[in-house]
Amino acid sequence: MADRMAAALLRWVRRPTVQDAALACGLLLTCVLLNDPGAMVDAAGGRTAAWSWWAATAFLAAGVTLRRRWPLPMLALCTVSAAVHLAQGEPPMVIDACVLVLLCTVAARRRRIASRSALAALLLLVTGWSVFDALQGRPALGLPSLVFQISHRLGPSTGGSQATVADRSGGSNPWSGLVVLGSMLVASWAVGNGVRDRRAYLGQLHARARDLERERDQQAALAVAAERGRISRELHDVVAHGLSVIVIQAQGADAALDNRPADTRTALQAIVRTGRDSLADMRRMITALGEVDDAWHPQPGLAQLPTLLSQVRRAGTPVRLRVEGEPAALAQPVDLSAYRIVQEALTNAMKHAAGATAQVLLSYGDAEVGIEISDDGRGMTGIDGTSGDGTGGNGLRGMRERVALLGGRLSAGPGSDGGFVVRATLPFEGRGA
Repeated sequence: MADRMAAALLRWVRRPTVQDAALACGLLLTCVLLNDPGAMVDAAGGRTAAWSWWAATAFLAAGVTLRRRWPLPMLALCTVSAAVHLAQGEPPMVIDACVLVLLCTVAARRRRIASRSALAALLLLVTGWSVFDALQGRPALGLPSLVFQISHRLGPSTGGSQATVADRSGGSNPWSGLVVLGSMLVASWAVGNGVRDRRAYLGQLHARARDLERERDQQAALAVAAERGRISRELHDVVAHGLSVIVIQAQGADAALDNRPADTRTALQAIVRTGRDSLADMRRMITALGEVDDAWHPQPGLAQLPTLLSQVRRAGTPVRLRVEGEPAALAQPVDLSAYRIVQEALTNAMKHAAGATAQVLLSYGDAEVGIEISDDGRGMTGIDGTSGDGTGGNGLRGMRERVALLGGRLSAGPGSDGGFVVRATLPFEGRGA
């Protein structure tokens, strides 16, 4: 419970709107601590000025909170709100830095022409305000007064220097505010533009990585197709040639059986020699593929299930076998595939459900055999349409391919009572065929 609550809290904290709201609250708190806006506004204009200042401040905080959803409208809102602050004759405060935050966001998330237009509009606004202050003989946007207020809040013991700072503010260069604020605006835009360029660069890298991965998969598919073609050609050369020779020799032996026994013996010897040579050639080819054991040892079937189950039990996994219906003689491909399905399912149970109990059920019908392997472990991803992702491991894919070649059906996934269940149905020739 505690872990789930911590994970939910972490997801909530990572939401962009929550992070932006925290940034807005941090700017407002810093402004209150460093600038003391309540005392400054009350001293300058009374209750009406205080009400308008706090309303504009609320809009600034809302603009930062919603900056990722509507960057340009929120930049305009913050610009108007900051202008309301300056129109009251107060110096820029920390909360007015919301304009810089919004400009950085616009530069990072909108097209470059839009961000440049926003920067130019803000620079023109600051220039016009500086010209107005110069004509009125006022300090440049009150920046020296802002420095005085912050230094006074941080070090109130330096009261003897307050008059000096105030006096310097009155004789300040009226264009110093344009230089300082203009530099801050350009720097904010540059930071946002750098973030935008970096994001675009990372996007290009990701796209390039996807293209390389797609190209690698295509090359692998082409290589597999080429290898399959090579193996098919070799099989044709080995098997077709050998079988052709054997068929011809068998026809000759049959024709000479009654009148020329010596020729028949020679033909039979040629058949034996050709068969051995063909088998040797095929063995060399299969050796190159690394499948000698499966190709040359007798292929198992359902008759060997008791031996397989004994091996599984000795490995530490209890397993039971249950047979329903009358066992039927199965064709070798069906018999081998049924055995391999049981073998792979029990192997998965031993790997992914150690200590669980498994059960194998064989259900013989008139024209199909049903196979069900279940365990009471924790289960794993299936391959059917309802309980799995359609991929599975190599063993599950092998099962699916075997069943598809025989025209059967396969499903694998978590059981209704837990564990993992593999169900396969393999058709075979009917009992009356």
